[in-house]
Amino acid sequence: MVYIALEDKNDILIAILKIEQMKQSVILKDAIPFIQWFSFMIIIALLIDYILHQFQLEGFGRYLGILGTLVIISSFIYSLRKRKLINWGSPKGHLQSHEYLAWGGSILILVHAGIHFNALLPWLAVFMMLITVASGLVGKFLLKKSNETLQEKRKELLAKGITMNDAEKNVFFDTITVDLMKKWRVVHLPITFLFGVLALMHIITLIIFSK
Repeated sequence: MVYIALEDKNDILIAILKIEQMKQSVILKDAIPFIQWFSFMIIIALLIDYILHQFQLEGFGRYLGILGTLVIISSFIYSLRKRKLINWGSPKGHLQSHEYLAWGGSILILVHAGIHFNALLPWLAVFMMLITVASGLVGKFLLKKSNETLQEKRKELLAKGITMNDAEKNVFFDTITVDLMKKWRVVHLPITFLFGVLALMHIITLIIFSK
């Protein structure tokens, strides 16, 4: 009869858990909502653009750019609430409004871009807007969900008798991933500022050359 040492059993158990968790890693499991929301934004913009062309309302896209800009600007009420410059409403409610208004305004600007933009500056603004939305979705979906997934993995490992040291080794790469995503604001804030500058330059250019 063959006996397996306790250490060997522990190593086998860790190996099995690693295989299972590779199928449900932080990136694979929690990137799906991020991809869905970003793709959904593009699809809706293309659909609106298609409808406008079908009804020969392409010129209406110019006004969607203005509307989209105003919607995005209104989303920054959250920043005022966060910095306590205003005291009405809950921070959580303003955050949700910020996320949905920025997402919806981006759709309108994408429609505007697809119909009217024929110069480098506006396309740069749209490119920065897409990066801004993507970095915001990292905070909304990837960071929050991935952190929850990481904590759940630790608890599952400890519940199955894995030592804390081995559990930390098992989730090492997921921990690094989450730590890197925690720095999303370092990217989100300056890119948002740059998008605002490029958008403002585009608006000023339109005003100057439309005269």
